[in-house]
Amino acid sequence: MDLLPADSSQIAKKHGFRSLKLVSVDMDDSLSETPFGVEFGTLENGLCYYVRSNSKPNMRAALALAVKAGSVLEEENERGVAHVVEHLAFSATTKYTNHDIVRFLEGIGAEFGPCQNAVTSADETVYELFVPVDKPELLSQAISILAEFSSEVRVSTDDLEKERGAVLEEYRGNRNATGRMQDAHWVLMMEGSKYAERLPIGLEKVIRTVSADTVKQFYRKWYHLHNMALIAVGDFSDTQNVVELIKTHFGEKISAPDPPRIPYFPVPSHEEPRFSCFVESEAAGSAVMISCKVPVDELNTVRDYRNLLVESMFFQALNQRFFKISRRNDPPFFSCSGAADVLVRPVKAYIMTSSCKEKGTVDALESMLIEVARVRLHGFSEREISIVRALQMSEIESAYLERDQMQSTSLRDECLQHFLRNEPVIGIEYEAQLQKTILSCISAYEVSNYAEKFRTSCSCVIKTIEPQASATVDDIKIVVSKINCLEQERSIPPWDDENIPEEIVSIKPYPGHIVQQIEYSNIGATELILSNGMRVCYKCTDFLDDQVLFTGFSYGGLSELPESEYFSCSMSSTIAEEIGVFGYRPSVLMDMLAGKRAEVGTKLGAYMRTFSGDCSPSDLETALQLLYQLFTTDVEPGEEDTKRVMQMAEEAVHAQERDPYTAFANRVRELNYGNSYFFRPIRICDLKKVDPFKACEYFNNCFKDPSTFTLVIVGNIDPAIACPLVLQYLGGIPRPLEPIFQFNRDDLKGLPFTFPSTIIREVVRSPMVEAQCSVQLCFPVELENESMVEDIHFVGFLSKLLETKILQVLRFKHGQIYSAGVSVFLGGNKPSRIGNVRGDISVNFSCDPDISTRLVDLALNEILRLQEDGPSDEDVSTILEIEQRAHENGLQENYYWLDKILRSYQSRIYSGDVGTSFEVQDESRSKVKKSLTPLTAQSALQRILPFPCNKQYTAVILMPQASHFKSLRSFIHSVPNHYGRDVKILAGIAGVTILVISLWRYSRSTLKS
Repeated sequence: MDLLPADSSQIAKKHGFRSLKLVSVDMDDSLSETPFGVEFGTLENGLCYYVRSNSKPNMRAALALAVKAGSVLEEENERGVAHVVEHLAFSATTKYTNHDIVRFLEGIGAEFGPCQNAVTSADETVYELFVPVDKPELLSQAISILAEFSSEVRVSTDDLEKERGAVLEEYRGNRNATGRMQDAHWVLMMEGSKYAERLPIGLEKVIRTVSADTVKQFYRKWYHLHNMALIAVGDFSDTQNVVELIKTHFGEKISAPDPPRIPYFPVPSHEEPRFSCFVESEAAGSAVMISCKVPVDELNTVRDYRNLLVESMFFQALNQRFFKISRRNDPPFFSCSGAADVLVRPVKAYIMTSSCKEKGTVDALESMLIEVARVRLHGFSEREISIVRALQMSEIESAYLERDQMQSTSLRDECLQHFLRNEPVIGIEYEAQLQKTILSCISAYEVSNYAEKFRTSCSCVIKTIEPQASATVDDIKIVVSKINCLEQERSIPPWDDENIPEEIVSIKPYPGHIVQQIEYSNIGATELILSNGMRVCYKCTDFLDDQVLFTGFSYGGLSELPESEYFSCSMSSTIAEEIGVFGYRPSVLMDMLAGKRAEVGTKLGAYMRTFSGDCSPSDLETALQLLYQLFTTDVEPGEEDTKRVMQMAEEAVHAQERDPYTAFANRVRELNYGNSYFFRPIRICDLKKVDPFKACEYFNNCFKDPSTFTLVIVGNIDPAIACPLVLQYLGGIPRPLEPIFQFNRDDLKGLPFTFPSTIIREVVRSPMVEAQCSVQLCFPVELENESMVEDIHFVGFLSKLLETKILQVLRFKHGQIYSAGVSVFLGGNKPSRIGNVRGDISVNFSCDPDISTRLVDLALNEILRLQEDGPSDEDVSTILEIEQRAHENGLQENYYWLDKILRSYQSRIYSGDVGTSFEVQDESRSKVKKSLTPLTAQSALQRILPFPCNKQYTAVILMPQASHFKSLRSFIHSVPNHYGRDVKILAGIAGVTILVISLWRYSRSTLKS
């Protein structure tokens, strides 16, 4: 007899974290050196191994070979060689040649880039594979490849010459404004250390001239099994069998009798701060960076772990203040954040970064320094600490609830950090207990005290970044001196907390009711028609215990507007979200949501209005309350709010005007789609036309009538709990007496696309600090309505085929590019259920400016060859395998199902039955997949692309202004019936805001191949 209810395990799981017992610990207790849940050991030849069983995703394994050898080990004539070795590993080894490794891995569905990659940093090199293991031999073959990387990389002159161009293109790609700023800051931070002169990308002259013998010497000197670890995390039925595979492929390798020890390279500290005013003409805007270097903390005891928690709480509390400051009237910065990050083996840094208005870096710096000084003088309030404590608790609760659903790649990365940084792997269960025990005992005083480590006397580096010189080093010194004096005089007042309402929805709405309920068993979803007309479809999943995703949409958007209203209304979402779209200012709502995981965002497109978000199942009510507020509260523009938003918009426009890549993208858009105001870049004169009252009125009307919206919810939801909440907050949204923005999808006004009907080859020239070159090759596409459902799937397969083949030709055969992408756009028509589907397929890559014309022709020739001769059986098999593996992974993801169901509602074949729409699309995918052969792929390439492809396309090349004119003329005059236009623009780098520079280290000191 069952004495417990059937769902008791689910109830226990739901409340498991809250009932998790505290642990009795001594602060001096040691954290386990042995990684939790891992088969861990060392072979006789010195290789460490980590093996862990994990079933997320099913039948997949995440592998890595970690080598404690990075760019800091290079000699002067080797600068960049560590990265070159990493490239050569995928090129040729003893068993594999001519990138056969790449082809083999793609043949089993492990796509180059996402599933086979490598990272070179200053201290280490890591090779990563993500492979299927549903066939016994696949895991063995993948491990054997990593074994080849460990000792059998072939470094011949021919191999090096083939790969040199790809490495040079990666170097060139990193020499943009962002790369130059990061390099300069790195050198300033590491001054006095070898790290300062050992950026992983190396020197161009070394990459161009280094000999195979020099590369081989580095590889033989530092690639020793004593410096390596093999990590395997995946859906293994028996971890011991995996250990045996590692022994099979690595065990017979002989380690060098006396390998050199990995040297330790210190980074000297300095009491006097270092200052720099960096002027970068292509910068996306003005920014300030403050970095304080400290030795890397050991993480050996419970006390060490507690200190990390305190550090994390300090930055969370500080960032909360920065966010509130950025939302004040006339703020000193647009955004600001702080973080701690390990830079290199001996050093980590506390980093604060802000983006600000032009000529505003001195004010931004002053505000940043004042806030840290305010914390030192007055500390954080108990209320602030309670908020960040709730945030921290929410994060660990989510991790604990999903402890059995962690991705294998995440667990692999834990093992990597154990090997490379000696970070303990203690298991999420024990970590959750530790945090629950420790967090409640951490005081506001302890957290506030961390501000002492952020003094300008603590190995501090302060840097301003501006497109035009404004701030000087003397200005920075004056600000630092001023804040030091204010702090000594205790003239900085305490922080003034805002008053925060208790409830998001003060008066709960009267619930609606269900008018109709339909079960769609083929997709495991339920559809509800609510009494106010809103359509809600939910699908319960168990992929992640702490995830619920949702998206709602309604037809009718910006395409309906006349030009006189377009600019105001296109800015409406930006203006509204800065003011607050849920009835509260963003800074107030941030505190109201402390400890809760619920986010909602809005988007206004050409043909649709959408809202989307995600939440924890326990915070579903909060997320639905936000949606209720979205529909029932009006956004009203204030003068200061509008001023702040428009100032940010003006800075963004100026940044784009400086940016060669933005001008390039704008010209591509104009050539391919026409010169309508919908496609033109926004200009300062357009911003002056923006009426904030019109913008907010439009936004309010966009989300007013629930009867026009369809909402899809996917995730770990319990219908018994969720449905009453849906009725309360979504069913409770009042339906207006008169319809608002009620559009029929077939009657929408289409955008005035004008796809080119001939050949257009054009060069966009721009002044650049360092030569960059980008290519976009674009083909118009038109799918006939009768075969559209199947042809859309053909387009998906063919785009992956084109990407794979162009990469093979331009990178693996000719060695002249680093990467290539193929993108598909099928939005050239309104979402009507009649008429053909129009759009384009575009090929994108960057390259050496001097050979860009030749590479365009090579790409065209390869596409034409595929149209005339068809792909090989191996090509088709590889694409089918990659697609199938991606499909299998997707079936285990909430995002995948959310997208599939949304597409079923938005499909042309949808006529009220989402199950049928889903089934037709799924059957079409299966039909196309089964029918795909070299012959059918060739036929589809001829039918979908212009045939022959070299008779109708656009090819646009971004070139530096000081380019070789003969080369440009030969490009423009290489085809008949053309026209060429030179577009002169200001130099710059694209972007609306400055990069989140607190993470700058990753993109500068790690390079992925």
